Amino acid sequence: MEYLLALSLTTGILCGVWMDVSSTLHLLAWAGFAGCTTFFAAGGKKDGFKTAIVTNFSGVFWAVITIQITNYLGIPHNIAISTGIITFVMCIQAKWSLFQFIPGTFVGSFSTFAAGGDWKAVIPALICGALLGWACEASGTWLHKVTNKQSSTTDKGVPENIVINENRV
Repeated sequence: MEYLLALSLTTGILCGVWMDVSSTLHLLAWAGFAGCTTFFAAGGKKDGFKTAIVTNFSGVFWAVITIQITNYLGIPHNIAISTGIITFVMCIQAKWSLFQFIPGTFVGSFSTFAAGGDWKAVIPALICGALLGWACEASGTWLHKVTNKQSSTTDKGVPENIVINENRV
Protein backbone atom coordinates (compact mmCIF):
# COMPACT_ATOMS: atom_id res chain seq x y z
CA MET A 1 0.00 0.00 0.00
CA GLU A 2 1.29 3.47 -0.84
CA TYR A 3 2.35 5.52 2.15
CA LEU A 4 -0.16 8.31 1.49
CA LEU A 5 -3.03 5.82 1.34
CA ALA A 6 -1.89 4.13 4.55
CA LEU A 7 -1.50 7.49 6.30
CA SER A 8 -4.89 8.66 5.03
CA LEU A 9 -6.67 5.52 6.26
CA THR A 10 -5.17 5.54 9.73
CA THR A 11 -5.56 9.32 10.06
CA GLY A 12 -9.24 9.10 9.10
CA ILE A 13 -9.86 6.40 11.66
CA LEU A 14 -7.93 8.10 14.46
CA CYS A 15 -9.50 11.50 13.80
CA GLY A 16 -12.95 9.91 13.99
CA VAL A 17 -11.98 8.33 17.30
CA TRP A 18 -10.63 11.71 18.48
CA MET A 19 -14.01 13.34 17.84
CA ASP A 20 -15.72 10.76 20.02
CA VAL A 21 -13.06 10.73 22.76
CA SER A 22 -12.75 14.53 22.92
CA SER A 23 -16.48 14.86 23.36
CA THR A 24 -16.55 12.21 26.09
CA LEU A 25 -13.64 13.86 27.92
CA HIS A 26 -15.03 17.40 27.39
CA LEU A 27 -11.97 18.49 25.43
CA LEU A 28 -12.02 21.06 22.64
CA ALA A 29 -12.03 18.83 19.55
CA TRP A 30 -11.17 21.66 17.17
CA ALA A 31 -8.17 22.69 19.31
CA GLY A 32 -6.99 19.08 19.17
CA PHE A 33 -7.14 19.25 15.39
CA ALA A 34 -5.14 22.49 15.58
CA GLY A 35 -2.45 20.67 17.58
CA CYS A 36 -2.50 17.76 15.12
CA THR A 37 -2.16 20.16 12.20
CA THR A 38 0.79 21.85 13.89
CA PHE A 39 2.48 18.46 14.34
CA PHE A 40 2.26 17.68 10.64
CA ALA A 41 3.05 21.22 9.49
CA ALA A 42 6.17 21.22 11.67
CA GLY A 43 7.46 18.14 9.87
CA GLY A 44 6.12 15.33 12.04
CA LYS A 45 8.26 12.81 13.86
CA LYS A 46 9.93 13.61 17.20
CA ASP A 47 11.05 17.10 16.17
CA GLY A 48 7.59 17.97 14.83
CA PHE A 49 6.03 16.87 18.11
CA LYS A 50 8.47 18.97 20.16
CA THR A 51 8.01 21.96 17.86
CA ALA A 52 4.22 21.67 18.02
CA ILE A 53 4.17 21.59 21.81
CA VAL A 54 6.70 24.40 22.32
CA THR A 55 5.28 26.79 19.74
CA ASN A 56 1.62 26.09 20.54
CA PHE A 57 2.29 26.71 24.24
CA SER A 58 4.15 29.89 23.37
CA GLY A 59 1.11 31.09 21.45
CA VAL A 60 -1.18 30.28 24.36
CA PHE A 61 1.12 32.25 26.65
CA TRP A 62 1.18 35.29 24.34
CA ALA A 63 -2.60 35.22 23.91
CA VAL A 64 -3.06 35.28 27.68
CA ILE A 65 -0.58 38.17 27.93
CA THR A 66 -2.47 40.04 25.18
CA ILE A 67 -5.76 39.54 27.01
CA GLN A 68 -4.24 40.71 30.30
CA ILE A 69 -2.67 43.81 28.74
CA THR A 70 -5.89 44.65 26.92
CA ASN A 71 -7.90 44.32 30.13
CA TYR A 72 -5.39 46.44 32.05
CA LEU A 73 -4.98 49.29 29.57
CA GLY A 74 -7.73 51.84 29.69
CA ILE A 75 -6.83 53.66 26.51
CA PRO A 76 -8.53 53.91 23.11
CA HIS A 77 -7.61 51.14 20.68
CA ASN A 78 -6.02 49.06 23.46
CA ILE A 79 -6.88 45.79 21.67
CA ALA A 80 -5.14 46.91 18.47
CA ILE A 81 -2.11 48.22 20.35
CA SER A 82 -1.61 45.14 22.51
CA THR A 83 -2.24 42.80 19.56
CA GLY A 84 0.32 44.64 17.43
CA ILE A 85 2.97 44.56 20.14
CA ILE A 86 2.45 40.91 21.04
CA THR A 87 2.29 39.84 17.38
CA PHE A 88 5.70 41.46 16.90
CA VAL A 89 7.03 39.52 19.91
CA MET A 90 5.51 36.25 18.64
CA CYS A 91 7.38 36.70 15.36
CA ILE A 92 10.70 38.04 16.68
CA GLN A 93 11.03 35.17 19.17
CA ALA A 94 11.74 32.99 16.13
CA LYS A 95 15.32 34.22 16.42
CA TRP A 96 15.62 31.38 18.96
CA SER A 97 15.60 28.01 17.24
CA LEU A 98 13.07 26.55 19.66
CA PHE A 99 10.48 29.07 18.42
CA GLN A 100 11.36 29.15 14.71
CA PHE A 101 8.04 27.66 13.61
CA ILE A 102 6.00 30.87 13.78
CA PRO A 103 2.76 29.27 12.49
CA GLY A 104 2.72 27.00 15.56
CA THR A 105 2.84 30.05 17.81
CA PHE A 106 -0.08 31.59 15.94
CA VAL A 107 -2.06 28.32 16.19
CA GLY A 108 -1.67 28.35 19.97
CA SER A 109 -2.60 32.00 20.12
CA PHE A 110 -5.69 31.89 17.91
CA SER A 111 -6.84 28.73 19.66
CA THR A 112 -6.73 30.56 22.97
CA PHE A 113 -8.63 33.54 21.58
CA ALA A 114 -11.19 31.22 19.95
CA ALA A 115 -11.72 29.55 23.33
CA GLY A 116 -12.47 32.93 24.91
CA GLY A 117 -9.11 33.00 26.70
CA ASP A 118 -9.70 29.64 28.43
CA TRP A 119 -6.11 28.44 28.26
CA LYS A 120 -6.88 25.64 30.73
CA ALA A 121 -9.16 24.10 28.10
CA VAL A 122 -6.82 24.79 25.18
CA ILE A 123 -3.59 23.31 26.52
CA PRO A 124 -4.82 19.72 27.09
CA ALA A 125 -6.50 19.72 23.68
CA LEU A 126 -3.34 20.95 21.94
CA ILE A 127 -1.29 18.26 23.70
CA CYS A 128 -3.80 15.59 22.71
CA GLY A 129 -3.76 16.95 19.16
CA ALA A 130 0.02 16.69 18.89
CA LEU A 131 -0.26 13.13 20.24
CA LEU A 132 -3.01 12.47 17.69
CA GLY A 133 -0.68 13.65 14.92
CA TRP A 134 2.08 11.38 16.20
CA ALA A 135 -0.35 8.43 16.37
CA CYS A 136 -1.59 9.13 12.82
CA GLU A 137 1.95 9.26 11.47
CA ALA A 138 3.12 6.19 13.40
CA SER A 139 0.09 4.10 12.46
CA GLY A 140 0.32 5.17 8.81
CA THR A 141 3.99 4.21 8.73
CA TRP A 142 3.18 0.89 10.40
CA LEU A 143 0.37 0.09 7.95
CA HIS A 144 2.59 1.01 5.01
CA LYS A 145 5.35 -1.31 6.25
CA VAL A 146 2.98 -4.18 7.08
CA THR A 147 1.33 -4.07 3.67
CA ASN A 148 4.70 -3.86 1.89
CA LYS A 149 6.62 -6.71 3.51
CA GLN A 150 7.96 -7.72 0.10
CA SER A 151 10.22 -4.64 0.18
CA SER A 152 13.10 -4.86 -2.24
CA THR A 153 16.57 -3.60 -1.63
CA THR A 154 15.63 -0.49 -3.62
CA ASP A 155 12.94 0.37 -1.07
CA LYS A 156 14.21 3.28 0.94
CA GLY A 157 11.36 3.18 3.43
CA VAL A 158 8.95 5.99 4.16
CA PRO A 159 10.02 9.26 2.54
CA GLU A 160 10.76 12.28 4.69
CA ASN A 161 8.28 14.32 2.66
CA ILE A 162 5.40 12.84 0.74
CA VAL A 163 5.77 13.84 -2.90
CA ILE A 164 3.01 13.57 -5.48
CA ASN A 165 3.76 14.84 -8.98
CA GLU A 166 6.80 16.63 -7.56
CA ASN A 167 4.62 18.78 -5.26
CA ARG A 168 4.82 18.53 -1.49
CA VAL A 169 1.65 17.43 0.21
